[in-house]
Amino acid sequence: MKAIKRWTNHKSQLIFDIFNYLNTNPEVSWKEEKTKEFILKEAQKLDFEVETFENHCGVVLNWYGEENGRTIALRADMDALWQNVDGKWKANHSCGHDAHMTMTLAAAHCLKQLGFKPLSGNVKFIFQPAEETGKGALALIQNKAIDNVDYLLGIHVRPKIEMNMSQASPAIYHGAAALLKGTIKGVQAHGSRPNYGINVIDSLGSIISAVNAVKVDPTIPSSVKVTQVHAGGSNINIIPDEATFCIDVRSQTNKSMEELLRKVNSAVLYAGKANGAEVNLEISAQMAAANRSTEMEAIISSVITDILGTEALVPPPVTPGGEDFHFYTTEYPNLKATMIGLGTDLKPGLHHPTMTFNHDSIINGTALLAASIIKLFEHTGNKAVYDHLSIS
Repeated sequence: MKAIKRWTNHKSQLIFDIFNYLNTNPEVSWKEEKTKEFILKEAQKLDFEVETFENHCGVVLNWYGEENGRTIALRADMDALWQNVDGKWKANHSCGHDAHMTMTLAAAHCLKQLGFKPLSGNVKFIFQPAEETGKGALALIQNKAIDNVDYLLGIHVRPKIEMNMSQASPAIYHGAAALLKGTIKGVQAHGSRPNYGINVIDSLGSIISAVNAVKVDPTIPSSVKVTQVHAGGSNINIIPDEATFCIDVRSQTNKSMEELLRKVNSAVLYAGKANGAEVNLEISAQMAAANRSTEMEAIISSVITDILGTEALVPPPVTPGGEDFHFYTTEYPNLKATMIGLGTDLKPGLHHPTMTFNHDSIINGTALLAASIIKLFEHTGNKAVYDHLSIS
């Protein structure tokens, strides 16, 4: 642990060089081509076996031991958001994925340069595309990239309202989220004879009221709200016949989310069709709630205290924000996984177009990830060589 802390402090320039490239070359979901190329170049320096995919830009770096054993993986998300930043639309890393990739790559450099070598068991460094769509994790699952993973660790920068710089939590209790898109088809008519038409705006009004009336167990944090509506053309005197709308659904548990989605679907279809309109509703993106692993939380808690000190360990934040990382444990119930919450003094908030954070937190995160690999090897009984080289 001391060697890891020395390395991350001494090699801060290497860490920030990685971050500066990723930060200044953001790419949106499913189009992370330059990011992929950069990761592949770093993989050449590390001499890992590389796995890429035809259907997306994800990359997996494999570090195999000489004998069979447990597989431990770090996962980082790759994509940026498309945002209006100071009047200009562009790709923007306002969710910290540039930092997550940096910490994962830097942790790999750290372990390599300190002489860590797995003898039994394997290490994977997973770079996942399209987290912001809610479908990136599912793409890697379909590619069977997680099939042999036993322990999976992620990390996410946290806003200052949750924790301060130099603090960290052994988990983040994300809620489930679903983004729904709907269409309405009515019948056009002249404004003077509305009885000949089917007004989609009437349907929209009914849908909004019905959605706002949906209720579930009040002891479980949840929300459902219409966030977009579009209807009508440029003529005021025409009954509009087409409309689109969007609904944001949140719940702290997967079970409650299932109930919410059933009720929202029924409410939308019954209310929207009451005037004779045709209504369709589909899930555009969805993220699962966190599945807690007390085993992983205990291990990562010990890493946090070893690297940052006892006072740095804080309870996992409970957040309505979504994260597709949790699809891994939904699809693989036996997978032990958690996500470190990293204090960064981030403000004003995640996804804000001018989000900023203390970049020194990347050094902390790198040390936590590298140390977690060591701890997980010890915990699982995997064998490794620890040949601490001099830091030059």
